[in-house]
Amino acid sequence: VQLQAFGGGLVQAGGSLRLSCAASGRNFDYYAMGWFRQAPGKEREFVAAISRTGDSTYYADSVKGRFTISRDNDKNAGYLQMLSLKPEDTAVYYCAARYASYNEYVYTGLRDYSSWGQGTQVTVSS
Repeated sequence: VQLQAFGGGLVQAGGSLRLSCAASGRNFDYYAMGWFRQAPGKEREFVAAISRTGDSTYYADSVKGRFTISRDNDKNAGYLQMLSLKPEDTAVYYCAARYASYNEYVYTGLRDYSSWGQGTQVTVSS
């Protein structure tokens, strides 16, 4: 599956953004998805993950309660709704996907994923 992330931009602290990840290819509903981010000078880090059915989700502590991951398998798309954004959320955000054998599995590691989107920049000003 090939992925393309979009929806980033410049927003003030406290604002919101919704990132989208468009997937091309077959059997998207067999793929678990995740969002990661990479700030300048830092390693890429896990943000959120969702199972292939959407029934299971998992979040990094830093975004829990502010970000919501979701997906629409009919549209071959995944989403990351980001609320109450902080300057420390500034990063390039990447969506990722991998084949999942079980409906409820979520994956949080960089190496868990085989397909990556190109990234979209999110900048939060103070």
